[in-house]
Amino acid sequence: MNTSVKYLLKRLGIYAISGWAAVTLNFFLPRMMPGDPVSVMFASFRGKLKPEAIEALKQTFGFTDEPLLNKYISYLSHLLNGELGISTAYFPEEVSSIILSSLGWTLLLVGISLVVSFIIGSLIGMIIAWRRDGKLDSILPPSFSFISSFPYFFTAMLLLYFFGFKLGWFPIRHAYNSNLIPGFNIEFIVSCLHHAFLPASTLIFMGIGGWMLQMRNNMIGTISTDYISFAKSKGLSQKRIMIWYAAKNAILPIITSFGMAIGFILSGTILTEIIFSYPGQGYILYQAVQAQDYQLMQGIFLTTTLSVLAANWLIDILVLILDPRTRK
Repeated sequence: MNTSVKYLLKRLGIYAISGWAAVTLNFFLPRMMPGDPVSVMFASFRGKLKPEAIEALKQTFGFTDEPLLNKYISYLSHLLNGELGISTAYFPEEVSSIILSSLGWTLLLVGISLVVSFIIGSLIGMIIAWRRDGKLDSILPPSFSFISSFPYFFTAMLLLYFFGFKLGWFPIRHAYNSNLIPGFNIEFIVSCLHHAFLPASTLIFMGIGGWMLQMRNNMIGTISTDYISFAKSKGLSQKRIMIWYAAKNAILPIITSFGMAIGFILSGTILTEIIFSYPGQGYILYQAVQAQDYQLMQGIFLTTTLSVLAANWLIDILVLILDPRTRK
């Protein structure tokens, strides 16, 4: 079997074990907590439901008195069929349909912000490293390090206050104009981008500094290598050496950390989505916690974990393609 295929299968096996561990913890942790969502739901009706309705609700939400192992096997069986249970907060809607509707908005927000911040940060890091000890190199790294030290929610509230409340340039909530019918048309797409601008700007603004510093440090280490000196001695142009020799090799370790960045940026997205009332995974999770909707919380945690694992495996494939050394 090809060495590259063996490597990818080995990595896939590691991620599969990690996914199984996440699924198992996702099942047992809520059931080890005191109480259950059915009791919370019953209490919220304040006596309007009859006590015998509790048993029917427990059957509906899977909180029965059968052995825990049987529940776990049943949970895995339903999970393989794409069934994540019924939400108590959005009863009688299924958890899978709620997650699918919110996942698209989070992917749009995270996808735009992560890719844009990665590209801008890497380009700035490449330029200031190539022209190190210049004005940009002395100003940008400490400036972005200072900015990155602020929490996501602080930057989000500043942008919301000045550009939303004060100037009124951008909407302060939701993902699109409520007067529009969702569809693949120019008006709806423009409205989505307009509503996503402030929350995406928060994540981009906070992410540029990290990518810039990583790229700068990698570039400085790459520039001092022998093959860069050899390229210069051959009389190649500075632009070609910077992009095709230095930057191409310096960016490989950063691509590896790109997958892990998804997990970190998702934690920031939760607060950002809450502040902007953006209907993504973070905002739905916040509502699920408030309503003590265990089924929905489980579904969101599981989706987030599996998304990070899948992203890391795709990054492994990309690095294998870009870096011939990893194929040996």
